Amino acid sequence: MRDEPVSGIESLKIIQNMINTAKNQFSENGFMYLLWGWAIFTLSISQFILKHFFHEPRHYLVWTLVWVVLIIQAIYLWKKRKSVKVKTYAEEILKYVWICFVIVMFLLSFMLSQNLGSGYISLMNPVLLVAYGIPTFLSGIILRFRPLVFGGIGCWILSMIATFLSYDFTILMLSAAVVVAWIIPGYLLQAKYKRENS
Repeated sequence: MRDEPVSGIESLKIIQNMINTAKNQFSENGFMYLLWGWAIFTLSISQFILKHFFHEPRHYLVWTLVWVVLIIQAIYLWKKRKSVKVKTYAEEILKYVWICFVIVMFLLSFMLSQNLGSGYISLMNPVLLVAYGIPTFLSGIILRFRPLVFGGIGCWILSMIATFLSYDFTILMLSAAVVVAWIIPGYLLQAKYKRENS
């Protein structure tokens, strides 16, 4: 054990090591973005095919499979919580950003589904795209990860385009949005995580 005081240069090195350790402990590996990105992509494409080509009146029932994705997410988060030793402030903020998103999505879906006969159905997907953009954009800012920031902006641009499309094709805007907002950034986050934790 050393008794002499730590020099300024050594202090800076210690602080830098602490920052690098915290950075490596950051556990965002892109899994959740990829899980939900591929799930929504698959379900929206399936809904579009059922409605547009097969004229299936209950095309929307494909979205009941979201419950399977929620179970996978719950198992993943439970396992992750057991293995993570340190939780950063950024991760804590992100958790509440996405909790707010889930609540907003539930409320919007409920409110819009109660007014299907009033012409609101054509606005459902554009409004949901606006909601998709908010947590994606904020996550990009919090993580300082530009692909998510651009993904959030992409959702808002697609929401504007969707307002000029028929309902069938607004479903396709959902699949396009998750490719830009979650799937591509998810793979980039995965690569970044592997690079920083190798």
